[in-house]
Amino acid sequence: MGKLQMVRKKILFGVGLVLMVCFTGMRSLAEKSWDKMALNTAAGATYLSDNEKAVIFEINKLRSDPPSYAREYLEPLLNKYDGKKLNYPGDVPIITREGVAALKDAIRELKQAPPVPLLSPDIRLTKASRDHMKDQSATGRTGHTGSDGSTAQARIRRHGTWQKAMGENIFYGDPDARSVVLHLVIDDGIPKRGHRKNFLSEHYLLVGVACGTHPGWRNVCVIDFAHSFKP
Repeated sequence: MGKLQMVRKKILFGVGLVLMVCFTGMRSLAEKSWDKMALNTAAGATYLSDNEKAVIFEINKLRSDPPSYAREYLEPLLNKYDGKKLNYPGDVPIITREGVAALKDAIRELKQAPPVPLLSPDIRLTKASRDHMKDQSATGRTGHTGSDGSTAQARIRRHGTWQKAMGENIFYGDPDARSVVLHLVIDDGIPKRGHRKNFLSEHYLLVGVACGTHPGWRNVCVIDFAHSFKP
């Protein structure tokens, strides 16, 4: 489920009700030498958990070099599909909506995508993400609307006035940082690929991440994006 709404500001949402599978064991034969120091923009963010920092690090890897990310982490999955079934070593087979087509679409787009600015962690976006994560952890709800009827825009505005662009991705399932990013960038079953668009958007400079438990999906990870905030 993803929607794109264009007004005077750019707003993009995506929610990933995708299945749980861990991609952490996947490695290509020739790994790129990633600039870990530059990509780890959340290293000093004491308000983030190690896993939340890892999610930001993984998003920044993707944004810094989409073609390399596709070659290193997506292409090794191509031979793991049998029709719509994803057979990942060590995991229960996963029934996808599109089969390998969504993966091929992601690889094709990433190989043509230019690098975009790295995201820096922002405590206001993190508070907004955490508000929604805690709400869904307590209620078992899914989607972008809070139990109080709040939208992502409203939750972010509780902590500051965002400018130019904002967006939200939500993932349910395996909390591993690479798994979160891979599922959302593949965007299986999401017609407009809203999660992928958020990850590759040059309009975002800031990010907030909150990951926690979920009664229905075991884990939930809320990722909020913005360009900037009014002083």
